[in-house]
Amino acid sequence: MSIRHALPADVDTLADIEAASYPPAEGASRQSIAGRVAVYPDCFWLLDEGGEVKAFVNGFVTDMPDLTDEMYDDPHLHTPKGGWQMIFSVVTAPAHRHEGCASRLLRQVCADAKAAGRKGVVLTCKERLIGFYAQFGFVDEGVSVSTHGDVVWHQMRLTF
Repeated sequence: MSIRHALPADVDTLADIEAASYPPAEGASRQSIAGRVAVYPDCFWLLDEGGEVKAFVNGFVTDMPDLTDEMYDDPHLHTPKGGWQMIFSVVTAPAHRHEGCASRLLRQVCADAKAAGRKGVVLTCKERLIGFYAQFGFVDEGVSVSTHGDVVWHQMRLTF
């Protein structure tokens, strides 16, 4: 298995995995994923085995310290030299869940963000996943200002 960044040819696969993993109000549409890949393909980390994408993480870089709903919708808010790596989704294809795919990708995203000189990594998650992200050093900052998909999210931050 290898970790690589997204290509335009990956958009349909990524959209299918996202649709299989999130309710429609929470997941990114094919159009949204295509827009993100077009603007910041290097902020997509894909776990690939023999041409099969098993999981992916995506987000963008910004100087804003907190994840907001606008970030999901506007890829042009990406600031390549920004201080914070935001994560919008951590997604594993249903057939590959519980194989450690998401963990492997998260370790790589955090290592890459640190190597790039970022201040840290920020994500939001549902309450049931706080423990999962805490094992990577993320700290729960409480309920997020984001209400993306009309869901209560917890903002978690890993500061380097």
